[in-house]
Amino acid sequence: MSRIAVLGAGAWGTALTISLARRGGHSLVLWSFDEALAKQMSETGENLPFLPGYTVPADVKVTSSLEVAVSGAEIVLCVTPSEHMRGVLTQVAPLLTRDQIVVSATKGLEQSSLLRMSQVIASVTENPCGVLSGPSFAAEVAAGIPTAIVAASTAPGVAQTIQREFSSPTLRLYTNEDMAGVELGGALKNVIALAAGVVHGLDLGYNTAAALITRGVAEITRLAVACGGRRQTLAGLSGMGDLVLTCTGSLSRNRMVGIELGKGRELAKILEEMNGKVAEGVLSTAAALGLAARYGVEMPITEQMDAILHRGKSPKEAIHELMTRPGRDE
Repeated sequence: MSRIAVLGAGAWGTALTISLARRGGHSLVLWSFDEALAKQMSETGENLPFLPGYTVPADVKVTSSLEVAVSGAEIVLCVTPSEHMRGVLTQVAPLLTRDQIVVSATKGLEQSSLLRMSQVIASVTENPCGVLSGPSFAAEVAAGIPTAIVAASTAPGVAQTIQREFSSPTLRLYTNEDMAGVELGGALKNVIALAAGVVHGLDLGYNTAAALITRGVAEITRLAVACGGRRQTLAGLSGMGDLVLTCTGSLSRNRMVGIELGKGRELAKILEEMNGKVAEGVLSTAAALGLAARYGVEMPITEQMDAILHRGKSPKEAIHELMTRPGRDE
């Protein structure tokens, strides 16, 4: 029986733990930085703040000790918010043995360095690394609704190992060697989802939403390819698939934040009401623009979204500027 440590007891980490437990064949440990949450989950079998209504099986060990979590684990699955990934990994690195696989299931970029999560892992550890991404709302994965995602790695056999250990009748995994494309698709779609929410909040209709999503694909693809990703990856599950889900699904936190911004509400108040839940696009927008500047890539939707988030720009004005840009070929 292989041992898997899941680091991060938010909605997504908890959902993946439940999926792995449903599959069977693993010894599972779920780590929470919050000792009180770990205690509450151990006692009730439910993650009340982040994923209420879904049972964490009793044979899953929930702990607030990183040492307990990673000891003896063949796979260490990191599901912490991007802003905390480096801090957690810095604590974890001395506890790891060389053959443990470290996998990121976080869809974001590090603000200060503009690094993808696999690059953050590689900067802290020398362990084999992989990433997990694709169209996957936590609640639906926890409920056992059929879902397909992507495991990517450049290390020999790592993507296949993740595929083998995580696949189940309700979670189908494809493999890919394009870590840059998979990760950037997962991170950048959150920015476009914010904009899609703004469109909905402004009550602009389906035409506008379709145009935004389509041009969002072009924008994401330009940057991903400039960073070494493959164009075809962005047409797959971790690109187009995740983008469509996050831009249209009612469970999308990023879309929800965008909707409230479109209604004229202040970002600080919206985030305060999320009670600790994370909309990664809020942080990824500035990082995406940093990457775009580094590689000389044009990202007009991301630029306008950044202006709404961080410079107080009116959503209506942002849409007007996008629509009145100089004409060009598709």
